[in-house]
Amino acid sequence: MSAATTRSRTPDRLCAEAVDLARSAAEEAAAPGVVGEHAGLVSEGDRVVTHFFECKELGYRGWRWAVTVARASRAKLVTLDEVVLLPGPDALLAPEWVPWSERLRPGDMGPGDLLPTDAEDLRLEPGYTGEDEPLPSAPVSEEMAELVEAEDAEVTEGAPAKLPAAPARGSIAAVAEELGMRRARVLSRYGLHVAADRWEDSHGAKTPMAQAAPASCVSCGFLVPVGGSLGQAFGVCANEFSPADGQVVSLAYGCGGHSEAAVMPAPPRPAPPVIDETRVDPFPLRPARDSGSVPDVSDEDAAELGHS
Repeated sequence: MSAATTRSRTPDRLCAEAVDLARSAAEEAAAPGVVGEHAGLVSEGDRVVTHFFECKELGYRGWRWAVTVARASRAKLVTLDEVVLLPGPDALLAPEWVPWSERLRPGDMGPGDLLPTDAEDLRLEPGYTGEDEPLPSAPVSEEMAELVEAEDAEVTEGAPAKLPAAPARGSIAAVAEELGMRRARVLSRYGLHVAADRWEDSHGAKTPMAQAAPASCVSCGFLVPVGGSLGQAFGVCANEFSPADGQVVSLAYGCGGHSEAAVMPAPPRPAPPVIDETRVDPFPLRPARDSGSVPDVSDEDAAELGHS
C-alpha cells in the first residue's frame, strides 16, 4: 500500500476539526431547526473530509446533511466544498422506479386511455402469412389491369401496373379479406396459455367459491360454450345472480347458482316420540280371560264356591 493511499484514508486533522464550519454551512442550506447532531465524518481524499449531520425534517427519516470541506496544500485555512442531503444506511427511500408497461395492472385502464402493444409482444402473432397482393376485384390487381386495357377505360388515377401491390386470388390474405377476418395479429399459443392461467386463478376449481359449490360449471345450464381450443376448458357464465356473471369461467368452477341446485332436498323426518301423548289407549271394562289378572274358572266351579 502506497503512502498516498494511507494518507488519503486518514482524515486531515484541520478538516476533521472544522465541525462548526460544516454545521454553519448545513444550517444555511437547510430550513431552520432541521440540522441535528454531528453523525461522524469520512475522509474523501488528501485534505478533503465530509461531515455528516442528522436531518430532522419530516419525511426524510434516516437522511443526513453531508458537508464536504477541504484545504489547500500547506494552507491552514479550511474552506467549504459542497453541502448536500444524502440518504443514510437506514434512510426511508422511494421505491425503485418501474416502467409504466410493468406497473400496469388489470383494471387500470379508464375511458379514453390507450394501451399500445409492442410489435414483439409474445402474446400475439401474425394473423396471416404470405405476400400482400391486391384482391382480384381491386383496381390495382392484375386482373383489373387487363380489363382496363381491353375496354380502354380509366378506373384509376394512374396505370394499374404502377400502383402499389396488394393480395391475389387464392392467397391467405385475400381469403381473409373476403371473409372479413383479416386481422393483423391474433393470439399466439403463449397468449392463450397466459389468459387461461389468469382465468383459472380467478374462476377455477381451487377458488373458495368452487370448493363450496354443489356441482361444477360443466353440468350447469347457465354455461355458454365458447369456440376454439379454449372451449375445452372454459365457458361464459350467464347467470345474473352468480358472482361470475358475464365472465369466463373454468368448467371445473362452480357456485351456489348452479342450475340444478334449485331442486330442494326432502326435509328430514323427526324421530318417533318416546311417549305419544296424542294417542288414546283403549282399556276393556272386563279383563280378558287369558290376561292373567283373574283365575280362569268355569261358571259351575264358581257356583260351588258360593259365587252368584
